[in-house]
Amino acid sequence: MASFIPRKGPGGKRVWQAHVRRRGYPAQVRTFDTKAEAEAWAATIESEIARGVFVSRAEAEATSLAEALDRYAVEVVPRKRSGTRELSTITSWRSSALGTRPMASVRGKDVAAAIRDMEGRGLSPNTIRLHLALLSHLFNTARTAWGMESLSNPVDLVKGQRPKLPQGRTRRLVDDEQARLLAAAKAYDSTPHAGGNVGPIITWAIETAMRRGEIAAMRWEHLNIEGRALLLPETKNGTPREVPLSKVALAVLDGLPRRPDGRVWGMRPDSISQAFERVCKAAGIEGLTFHDLRHEATSRLFEKGLGDMQVAAITGHKTQQMLKRYTHLRAKDLAPLLD
Repeated sequence: MASFIPRKGPGGKRVWQAHVRRRGYPAQVRTFDTKAEAEAWAATIESEIARGVFVSRAEAEATSLAEALDRYAVEVVPRKRSGTRELSTITSWRSSALGTRPMASVRGKDVAAAIRDMEGRGLSPNTIRLHLALLSHLFNTARTAWGMESLSNPVDLVKGQRPKLPQGRTRRLVDDEQARLLAAAKAYDSTPHAGGNVGPIITWAIETAMRRGEIAAMRWEHLNIEGRALLLPETKNGTPREVPLSKVALAVLDGLPRRPDGRVWGMRPDSISQAFERVCKAAGIEGLTFHDLRHEATSRLFEKGLGDMQVAAITGHKTQQMLKRYTHLRAKDLAPLLD
């Protein structure tokens, strides 16, 4: 039988300590605010022991969320390509109201409360999504790799309460914008200290659907001109891929000088964006970002008749959902396919 012992808690408040002891099993002890809660917990433990499905909660109950986050930062984050960006999210969870709570005590309602708190502080839906993704991975890691099999993932219980992400950007090049953009880029490239690369980079982005960082990191040694392919050994999602090259893309390469450092372009990612903004301003084009060219390129691949798997192989999208967010097909371009 379980035993229940009244104790003095913080501030002199009476709490109840439940003890469950069974031969062949480690003693289970936990403290509750009310005797009813203690009895319900003890009944669950005894039932699991009787059915032979008991898994000790001792480690999960003795490990605070902050301690688990510290371990996550040491053991998991270094293995992620973009892991260093998660450190600020870890710091945020550590300083939250859940930081001092035992892992085993964090429930779905606690995560829901954390979501409301983040919304109240003005965090964007995507930032909240990233916070929840890290917390979910932490619980799954603790359960599968750290011996805390008794844990359930509280993030799974609040799927209906997560903030909805805004619709992805739908901006595409319209009318004569591409011609105006390239004309302004040509003028920009002819100015001193411009580097002479913005125009070719814009054309390259439209032809390949590559990300800004992938373009900036290109090296001649990764190009197979005869095979019309570019190897990307490092990508945002951590999976290398080969990008097929169109005739227009190959023509861009033909017009480029070889740099002594082996890089194809001489611009950093932030420099590309800054130059692109100046070119757009000079061309009188509003509301267009460099990343919109990836949306444009992805949409054009579908308009050429390529299938989902073919487009995903080129763009590197891992899920159909993300591929859909990057695709904005125009009826006038689809109409000829119906004839």
